[in-house]
Amino acid sequence: MRSTKFQRALLAATAAVALATAGLATATSAGASAPETAHHMNTHGGRAAAAAGGQLAYGGGNVVTSPSVYIVYWGSQWGTGSITNDPNGEAALQLSFFQHAYGGGDSWSTSQTQYCQGVATGATSCGTSGTPVGHPAANPVAGTWLDSGVKAPSKPGSSAIAAEAQRAAAHFGVSGDNVQIIVDAPHGVVPQGFKSSYCAWHDHTTVNGADLPYTNMPYVADAGSGCGAGFVATGSSGVNSASEGVTIVGGHEYAETLTDPAPSSGWVDSSGAETGDKCAWVSSGQGASSIISMNGAQFAVQSLWSNNFNGGAGGCVTSYTSATNQH
Repeated sequence: MRSTKFQRALLAATAAVALATAGLATATSAGASAPETAHHMNTHGGRAAAAAGGQLAYGGGNVVTSPSVYIVYWGSQWGTGSITNDPNGEAALQLSFFQHAYGGGDSWSTSQTQYCQGVATGATSCGTSGTPVGHPAANPVAGTWLDSGVKAPSKPGSSAIAAEAQRAAAHFGVSGDNVQIIVDAPHGVVPQGFKSSYCAWHDHTTVNGADLPYTNMPYVADAGSGCGAGFVATGSSGVNSASEGVTIVGGHEYAETLTDPAPSSGWVDSSGAETGDKCAWVSSGQGASSIISMNGAQFAVQSLWSNNFNGGAGGCVTSYTSATNQH
């Protein structure tokens, strides 16, 4: 869900895809639900058919070659001094998910390493050319911050969310396309468009003249089944059904940031869909969302689009060890 991709409606027929991927337009006023350049992850029921836009193609921009994740818990509503208002335990679950997304113990996000930067615009494969999307060798979480010095607006627009991402970047002292700032809204705060049209979105802004990818991550459990609660059967995995959306939605945005940090200059299909958009809310068959193990911990995730799956025909996969070993 890119910001630009989010509000623009992934498929004209569907309206905002990206686990709402919607629009490619440019920055928006505080009153808009998301910048038109943002890519959104639609709420459950709003996804486009995976095959509709064909393969992902390179747009000529950067990808994330060395991922670092920074999380800001926006506002005093989370608590002061420590997080005390988190009824669904989203902060701890989200942090654990990213802390386990590395190395050989994570075969889920590795599918994105087939994409790259520095090849011909329009290319659908990289071969041995270009610089590939990076896969962390160790925990990619480089920092967290409880920003309790401010109160998050009750219904923030895109400008306020971008400003908080910039504030967090200044706190951490970071910028550039290898950074992902995740702006976590607290329970009860409803960013404009959340629940009614999207679950989350990602976009980019600038700080000190450098690019800054960031994610608008609402308190997804507040949306219930519309943003993933109960979407995957948990069985004996120990995964909490009520909070599945934290990792389904969060993983969607992470993968799309890796491949398209400045929407839509990275890897998108002909309809504007990103890697997560094409595989959002698949409930059965190839690419169905599932419980996976990452470095010994269990998480609910959606599948991601792989151009080289099925002999180059493409498809949604949840595990990727190599181009010839994925499913």
